[in-house]
Amino acid sequence: MSSAMERYDSIIIGAGAAGLYAAFHAGRRGRRVLLLEHNAKVGAKILISGGGRCNFTNLHAAPDRFISANPHFARSALARHTQHDFLKLIQKHRITHYEKTLGQLFCDGARSAQKIVRMLLDECAAAGVDIHTLYRINSIQRTDRFIVDTMMGPFESETLTIATGGFPIPKLGATGFAFDIAKQFNIPVVETRPGLVPLTFAESDLAWMRPLSGVSADVIARAGKTEFREAALFTHRGLSGPAILQASSYWRKGESIVIDWLPDAAEDALAARKRDRPKAQLKTVLGEFFSERLATAFAEQLPQGALGDMKDATLIDAARKLKAWQLTPSGDEGYSKAEVMVGGIDTNALSQQSMEARAVPGLFFIGEAVDVTGWLGGYNFQWAWSSGWAAGQVI
Repeated sequence: MSSAMERYDSIIIGAGAAGLYAAFHAGRRGRRVLLLEHNAKVGAKILISGGGRCNFTNLHAAPDRFISANPHFARSALARHTQHDFLKLIQKHRITHYEKTLGQLFCDGARSAQKIVRMLLDECAAAGVDIHTLYRINSIQRTDRFIVDTMMGPFESETLTIATGGFPIPKLGATGFAFDIAKQFNIPVVETRPGLVPLTFAESDLAWMRPLSGVSADVIARAGKTEFREAALFTHRGLSGPAILQASSYWRKGESIVIDWLPDAAEDALAARKRDRPKAQLKTVLGEFFSERLATAFAEQLPQGALGDMKDATLIDAARKLKAWQLTPSGDEGYSKAEVMVGGIDTNALSQQSMEARAVPGLFFIGEAVDVTGWLGGYNFQWAWSSGWAAGQVI
């Protein structure tokens, strides 16, 4: 059986962002690399990201913008292969791009995410990487080498890299494969949960929120000690939008989030309007800050009447409520709507420099499967590039 097996220096399972990146960097070193993908095409998540334009990195990528039980783990890979290193590759392939907001870099043009996948495939081809799609893994064994048995036959290699991601977006083929392998080799896993995901609410909250479906507002959303200023969007099931997605990665079931609906206004903002417009109704004044639908919804939950008929303290309390509006989500939209996964392979079990499992020489985990989760806006792609590069230097 062994003589019939095709031998490689490195086998990588999962041809997403991290797997493709690790593959060609290993291939550049003269390693014979096999990349296996169970989907019909590689880079499925790349192709749908950023509405087809691929938010491929962020100019502000730094370790403090990643979540992990071990917050220092990502420092090494992020420092040794930065967003600027990836930009050099983008420029080499003459892929035009633009900064949308907050350092988020997107490809230019409709369906331009295809250019990122093409770039990665071209680099893999130049590095001699063998890529096989529609390959299902039957089993993995380890003696002095790794034996990966597939539906198309077995392969053998010195190193094995797991780049299969996590649970989000199962319709694209996401599975828990990485964690099955972790269990097989006794690699610990930090509890996983959806991240960058819309939050849902009980009917008691939805009674006023649901009629606002489609309305957005610039807010500061807080979960614990972490806050984000971006847009919040009402949905038929609760709240979404960048600010809420960001906060969701820090939120735990049973906890509350706090929203500042008046991020640019002081607590005496409404009381100050009283001196200029004493006969104006509070609902009318709220229209200076919000859309008509949102102003009406908030007014129904605040004192009624003309500003001149209210005490300053009442108006200050109303503004304070708007600036610290506490809500307790009942849950989230789950992995089908989550952009990322929080948790994953315990980084204490991995080398910070190479992503190799300390207890299983030759076994590597990279990308989303690892307990490193970035903010919204290209950070998770940067982790894929950085962790893939780190493994690619040694596998």
